[in-house]
Amino acid sequence: MPNKEYPFFIKSTVVLFGLILLTYTLLNLRDILTPLAFALIISILLNPLVNRFLRFKMPKMMAIILAMFIALVLIAGLIFFLSSQIAQFGESAPLLTQKFNHLLVEGQNWLQQDFGIDVQKQMQLLNEAMNSSKAVIAQTLGTALGILGVVVLIPVYVFLLLWNKTRILNFLYEVFAEEHSRKVADVLSETKMAIQGYMVGLLIEAAIVATLNSTALLILGVKYAILFGVLGALLNMIPYLGGIIAILLPVLMATITKDGYSTQLGIIGAYAIIQFIDNNFLVPNIVSSKVQINALVSIIIVLLGGALWGISGMFLSIPFLAIIKIIFDRIDDLKPWGRLLGDDIPMVHRRGKQFWKKSNKKTLGEEVVKDLES
Repeated sequence: MPNKEYPFFIKSTVVLFGLILLTYTLLNLRDILTPLAFALIISILLNPLVNRFLRFKMPKMMAIILAMFIALVLIAGLIFFLSSQIAQFGESAPLLTQKFNHLLVEGQNWLQQDFGIDVQKQMQLLNEAMNSSKAVIAQTLGTALGILGVVVLIPVYVFLLLWNKTRILNFLYEVFAEEHSRKVADVLSETKMAIQGYMVGLLIEAAIVATLNSTALLILGVKYAILFGVLGALLNMIPYLGGIIAILLPVLMATITKDGYSTQLGIIGAYAIIQFIDNNFLVPNIVSSKVQINALVSIIIVLLGGALWGISGMFLSIPFLAIIKIIFDRIDDLKPWGRLLGDDIPMVHRRGKQFWKKSNKKTLGEEVVKDLES
């Protein structure tokens, strides 16, 4: 019996309804799904290390616990370092507040003299802006507290996902028809390698960017250069938008602590050079080549992730979009969507046909994962 072909308006309506239902589900279950999503990414990241321990004839439970312990030590070390830097920052907070108030008074006088906006009107506009931002601040704090509330669940989820890895893989193989088993195996293998290579490469890239940021800020004489350098590298993990915030923080500090504007211009110039090096050399050669999402889609998906899951959604949006792209690239009917999401350059054949230029060169992140797996 031939398959019935439905009209386009019926198909589009069903797809739109499915997207609305998916968005509603993601929004209302974010407190449950956010730690599970982080645990899935972390478990994929730790899987090569667990496999390496298993090859040394280590018991499975011990291998998982040891891999998780190493990850926790590294995270605790980063948190301790940032906490010590923030504590030093807090010691000079009164002086910074005094300097900021002085700059605020100068700014008010400048607006009143050059633009005719009196101080009372300025305070009214400022109060209106603060009132309108209260909801955003409350939502951000709620998201942060929600993360802190469920952070204890993430290690539990990670352990259980790694412990039940074989059962989950067998389920994915069995749920599809036998003739699709090869395609399912390719999708799972490529997804695992892409996410592992992406996350490992992202950590290496962040370490290099943190070093470059801190060195530039130290040369320019910016206070708390190492703190702002590391924070800038962490914010840089949020594509495009994070880089802008990373520049604003040291510029604001230089404005408060230094006279004139030469340091601010130096910071903008140094960060522009670092961003150029990062985008043209570090990302193509270190971060996974299989997770190349074009700029337009990256910005849109990061904003959508922030609207759904807050800051966590911004960090998780790109890895999960990469998984979706890999699946699209493996299904014939969805390949155009995979090309739309990707950053491959379409080349025109001399006969007028298009083909897509792809790079098969392994990045540093993928090489590190391969060494751990071998």
